[in-house]
Amino acid sequence: MSAPHQSSGFFITGTDTEVGKTLVSGALILKLKEIGLNTTGFKPVAAGTYQDSNGRILNEDIETLSIASYLGQNSVDLCPFTLKAAIAPHLAAQAEGIHLNTAVIVQAFQKISASFDAVVAEGAGGFLVPLNEQENLADVAKMLKLPIILVVGMRLGCINHALLTWEALTIRKLPIAGWIANTLSEEMPHLSDNIQTLKTRINAPLLGIVPPLPKNLQKQANQPYSLKALEFAAGHIKLPA
Repeated sequence: MSAPHQSSGFFITGTDTEVGKTLVSGALILKLKEIGLNTTGFKPVAAGTYQDSNGRILNEDIETLSIASYLGQNSVDLCPFTLKAAIAPHLAAQAEGIHLNTAVIVQAFQKISASFDAVVAEGAGGFLVPLNEQENLADVAKMLKLPIILVVGMRLGCINHALLTWEALTIRKLPIAGWIANTLSEEMPHLSDNIQTLKTRINAPLLGIVPPLPKNLQKQANQPYSLKALEFAAGHIKLPA
């Protein structure tokens, strides 16, 4: 029996929800494609769907990863669990009578990894978001065995959130490839001072500072990020050495 295909890539976690994990994940897919790796996105669980003009039920994050992966209409399943309500995944799953099973997530990841050179797996919410009564996304990150990239949403409170997440990562002895500062829609006061504080306390390379997206590239409600928005973000980050 042959050994399972070992994919390269990254697991993207964040200091909170709505900090730019999807934007950064899409940008990293583009960066990996630039160096010749056939790359796709993957999301262990997505919570929150909308209906498009054609009546399709979609999720913004999954659609963004699909756009970055240049999948078009190709039927590649980037997410084993897509839940209706935009709430904590374990609560959304309970409401639908679904059990979020890490074995199913790992199997889906291995299946998609077999067809690509690299996979960028985007978490949901923060690092310790529960999946079921016993497991959380940190367990998934450990099972996927991908280097971690931490996205820090640069806003008031981010230093504490970033350092708590960093501590959770290091306690679990997970490989950390670096972190990215995402400035969100408006630049926070003393941005450079906050970034410098984190640089002195996070023992991993800063891979980039993503400025606010120009107004014409900002994501609209119930819409994925555009390819141009992902290209903009990709221009401000670098791949780990």
